[in-house]
Amino acid sequence: MKLLVYSAKDFEIPYLEEANQGRHQLSFTSVSLDSHTAMQAVGFRAISIFSGDDASMLVLQKLWDFGVRYISIRSSGYNNIHIKAAKRFGFKVANAPDYSPHAIAEHTMALLLSLNRKIIQADKRIRSGNFLLDGLDGFNLHNKTVGIIGTGNIGRVMAKIFHGFGCKILANDLNPDSSLTELCQVRYTDLETLLRSSDIVSLHIPLTYENYYFINKARLGMMKSSSILLNTARGAVVDTRALIEALINRGIGGYAADVYEHERRLFFKDHSTKGISDELFKKLIDLPNVLITPHQAFVTHEALKRISEITLGNISSWENDEVCSNELGFETLIS
Repeated sequence: MKLLVYSAKDFEIPYLEEANQGRHQLSFTSVSLDSHTAMQAVGFRAISIFSGDDASMLVLQKLWDFGVRYISIRSSGYNNIHIKAAKRFGFKVANAPDYSPHAIAEHTMALLLSLNRKIIQADKRIRSGNFLLDGLDGFNLHNKTVGIIGTGNIGRVMAKIFHGFGCKILANDLNPDSSLTELCQVRYTDLETLLRSSDIVSLHIPLTYENYYFINKARLGMMKSSSILLNTARGAVVDTRALIEALINRGIGGYAADVYEHERRLFFKDHSTKGISDELFKKLIDLPNVLITPHQAFVTHEALKRISEITLGNISSWENDEVCSNELGFETLIS
């Protein structure tokens, strides 16, 4: 099958080619999918998109008219595709779930440790010849209370990591995992109790209509003034304006994230020459108690290999008229 890979990054192309094993005709484009670039899919039965691509109703209409019938998403999240419209048109859509929960969880912990122990500031000082320790104080994770919101695959790994640090773990999920209560002494509780009690809050929930701005002004107001909020889920799970206000006014102690709610126009591009035009993002990263990475949590050898295998496996299943275990059916429809 002819497959066009949108938003193809140089570092992931070798993994995709290796996973393909000559089964499909692969073409790569570095541009992201939108209403203007959809035309590049003319002549392709299948496309692969990433989390920053636009698969809204208008774009899907164009893709369908151009002959595209299959869409394989190179991420577990799929909030960027209008699933209802895709199903109405007749597309087959699949994602790449569970490709490497350890990659995301480990990056989350790296963000926390870097922010808490002022690793970035310390490195900059050393490079400038300044070896003073003033302002580099952090806190022990041992015996701190951590609130994990969402205990799916990534949240489960996070619980195990925090348990290893000797943390007390609270959790909130629509479907509690009883194994975590035994393995990591996780205590499931209501959201307000979790927010008010936790020194660290880690988000691991999908971006759905219900979860848009899940962390808003009211919920930020429930958190401890010293607490750190971690977000390696999706940017729009957090209301950025309310977050900035809370950070400035010491409503919370810090924020570390690998995502941003308007990242589509920023991430995966080099803005070093022209500069960043997003004033909201600039205001966020200018704060001393904020650490942001450019949606890189998935960039490990193991994760990239697995994403590529799943992506090409989805295409092969459809081409061979086999059941695609990752296909998004009507039970996954979101607004």
